[in-house]
Amino acid sequence: MRTTTPRVKKPATPLPPPRVRKEPPTVEEAVLAAQGLTEDLDQQVAIAAGLMDLPEDEVRPLVAKMVRPRSSTEKMIQTSRGTARVVVVERKNRFSEVTPRRLAAPRVPLTLR
Repeated sequence: MRTTTPRVKKPATPLPPPRVRKEPPTVEEAVLAAQGLTEDLDQQVAIAAGLMDLPEDEVRPLVAKMVRPRSSTEKMIQTSRGTARVVVVERKNRFSEVTPRRLAAPRVPLTLR
């Protein structure tokens, strides 16, 4: 027959804060992200510089090297099975057509009879 001894509970100690490692994106990752957001070169420079925590003057030549052609609508992606597929991306400019707003008919106050 086994006898059990009561266990003594240890006092709860607070856990240390989790360590978070911050790795800025590579030049290629930052420029590709910026190119995916906008087509304007100055905005791409600002976005990539912000992502990499570098001044815009240092990032500008790197973005200029990686300028992609505007007619490129095909992108290669890797599937979960490891095969490559081509995806066609078409962008629509939302603000290309300006239509005049219709003015609402003026409200006529109702009179009680």
